[in-house]
Amino acid sequence: MNIHDVSMLRPILALALALSAPLAVAQAMEFRAVPVGDGRCGERCPQVVAAEGEIDESTPNAFLSFVRGNVGGGNLHGIVLLDSPGGKVVASMELGRALRRLGMAVIVARPGAAYSDNGELYSGRCYSACVYALMGGKRRVIPAQSRVGIHRMFNYSTSFDLAEGGLVQERNYDDGGMRAMLSRYSSTMGVSPELVNFAERTSSDQLYMLSGAEIARWRLGGRKL
Repeated sequence: MNIHDVSMLRPILALALALSAPLAVAQAMEFRAVPVGDGRCGERCPQVVAAEGEIDESTPNAFLSFVRGNVGGGNLHGIVLLDSPGGKVVASMELGRALRRLGMAVIVARPGAAYSDNGELYSGRCYSACVYALMGGKRRVIPAQSRVGIHRMFNYSTSFDLAEGGLVQERNYDDGGMRAMLSRYSSTMGVSPELVNFAERTSSDQLYMLSGAEIARWRLGGRKL
């Protein structure tokens, strides 16, 4: 699978980011090819992948199918614009591994209007499990206006309790096995396992927004492609 190198897109993606566009309501992650540039290149304009929405069990295969279906046109380059509120941890790791196998760079951002005068992108988010997908990027870019948030992992189980009035939803937390797996995964991706440890010390009732210093210290990403 031949996806164009990201180096030729660096001048195009050295862009200002806008803060004004509202974030979309969370839904299952979808993928689309979006052109970058000023429009004078017409049908030859390079394209990048916009990945927006929640990561679920179907997301990794959907991503690979999308790439296979679009790489043949010759305009798709190895950059993903990622904007996600989170989702399933294991699926996020699988998406990250797919990104790494394809050698794709990841930018936490959303596409603006095609062929806008200044080529601006909108600020993006990568919250909760999304961080493990982000780790898979061969290069990881987190512009200053975008946000990365972490917290302790959990999932829900549902049971029936007549005394409680019917269906009861309960949070279940990791017993240490998933944390160890994520630590090994992050190390493989070149990210400090301390990021995983810190996330597991953070309340699951809130998102902790990583500072630029923390992003750099834990090797999660940089500001420029």
